[in-house]
Amino acid sequence: MLDALSQADMFEGIPLDGLARLARSGIKRAFGMGNVLMRQGDVSETMYVLLKGRVQVERSHPQLSEAITLAVLGPGEVVGEMGLLDHEPRSATVTAIEDVEAIEIDDLALAQMILQYPEVSTGLLHLLSRRLRSANELSDELRKRAVEEEEVERQ
Repeated sequence: MLDALSQADMFEGIPLDGLARLARSGIKRAFGMGNVLMRQGDVSETMYVLLKGRVQVERSHPQLSEAITLAVLGPGEVVGEMGLLDHEPRSATVTAIEDVEAIEIDDLALAQMILQYPEVSTGLLHLLSRRLRSANELSDELRKRAVEEEEVERQ
């Protein structure tokens, strides 16, 4: 688990003893292919650091007939961090597209890491910035799809 945590951009620069504490406070979870790690709209209480396998991140929208894929993530990447930061419902559904092993980290463990190692905040800002840029690009696609589906319904 230490290897995966040390490879996660979010925890870059954190000493091994800090990562070891985080690993001890986390819970190792396994998800079979097709299992849902989190659902859009659910309460946000945990995040996951992916150790093995890949997940697909999808967001539904009332104007679309199908969910839009926001990302495919793999080992060393994190999912669910936004909900821990803002305590809002999940913004997307995350589904295992391969067998997945992950470390589940709760909001208290993340808060302790941020307090003890302010570098985690920098890692989170970089991660959120990348996700925001990606979301901006996808919003154009979402608008385009919504207009296309509206046109099909009119015909």
